[in-house]
Order: sequence, then C-alpha cells, then structure tokens
Amino acid sequence: MVASVILGGRQAKSVVKLLERAYWNAGYYLEFGTPLELMVAAILSAQTRDEVVNAITPGLFKRYRTARDYADATPEELLVYIGRVSFAGAKAKNVINACRILVEKHSSKVPRKMEELIELPGVGRKTANTILINAYGVVEGIPVDTWVIKLSGRIGFSKSSKPDEIEQDLMRIVDKEHWRNFSYVLKAHGKAVCQSRVPICSKCIIGPESQTPLCPRNGVAEST
Repeated sequence: MVASVILGGRQAKSVVKLLERAYWNAGYYLEFGTPLELMVAAILSAQTRDEVVNAITPGLFKRYRTARDYADATPEELLVYIGRVSFAGAKAKNVINACRILVEKHSSKVPRKMEELIELPGVGRKTANTILINAYGVVEGIPVDTWVIKLSGRIGFSKSSKPDEIEQDLMRIVDKEHWRNFSYVLKAHGKAVCQSRVPICSKCIIGPESQTPLCPRNGVAEST
C-alpha cells in the first residue's frame, strides 16, 4: 500500500485543472424543480444511490408539494414513498421535522443562509452547500460527500477524513470559480475511473501510465 502523500500547491492545482477539463460537463445528480424538492431529495440521498432517489421522488413530489404538506404528514405516510432509501424511518422524521421548522420559522421557504440551513434536521454542511449552490446559486464552500472524501485522500488533496477539514483543504487548492462544481467533478472521476473498490489507474489522466503521473495513489495497491 502507498503511504499518504500530499500534493504540493502547484501539483494540486495542475490536477484540479486536468480533472476540470476532463469532466467539464459534470453536474449535480439529483432531480428537483424547487428548493424544497432539492432539500428533501438531498436529505433522502445520504448513503443511498442517486438512481434510487431519482426513481422515488417523482411520486413523492407529486403527493407533497409544500413544506406544510410534509409538516402535516406522519413518518408512516412518507414511508409509502421513500421506503427504498437507506434509513428511511429516520429520514422520514428528518424531512417532517425540517419542514415544520420551515413553516414555523421561515414562512415555509428553504433558507438562503448556511447558518439557518444547518439548523434543519438531516441538513449538515454538505447538504447546505448543495442547496445554496444548486437552488440559489450561492457558493460559500464545496460539498464534501463520500466520493470527495475518498478521492481527496487518494489523490493527495487532504490527509484528513473529516468533511469540514477536507472542505477547507479543497478551498485552498481549488479556485473559487470551480467550487460550485468540483465535488461533482470528483464524483464523475470516481464513477468512471477512480472506482471505490478497485480504481482503474491504467486509464487515469493523472495515473502512473499517463502523460501527467501526478496522483500519489494513497492507499491504492501497486497492481491496479
């Protein structure tokens, strides 16, 4: 196994540019029409495949259209629609309680401020960043999901396994103009090449056989 190596500033920025160029069309992956739909979908998406969330939300969004609709629901009623997601019972409660706060404190609207979003059940900083960026075009940081955590370590962007620390490391490396999309760039690279169990290093644009072999491949076996 390769020891943990952190890329230098210039190397890291070169990697960012190469990935941005390769996955220029990467974008957010959950389907929604309103900030409320985005918030609900994002809460449901934790530890659940995107395809599962996108498959169930059309029926959910047709039945529940406002924050009040969710606030007045019971977990059992929501489970009819969201039973396929992981931890469905806990997520049903989070959606209901988050929407009750929207009704009581925010005139049924999804807030536009980080500090207000992270007060909502089921909404951490990653989800708050996601809502701000994709619903309101407000870029305060970089959403850090499981793909970002894994690839940031492998590629050498960060030594940390803590999302908040990884986000700070990435914000120092990535130009702000790319913050809104960089987590989706990493996810696209992860799904296409730097796969979770066995990365395909031979096909990687920063791998050992590329013209720019910059990746230290932290934690990756030499045979891949």
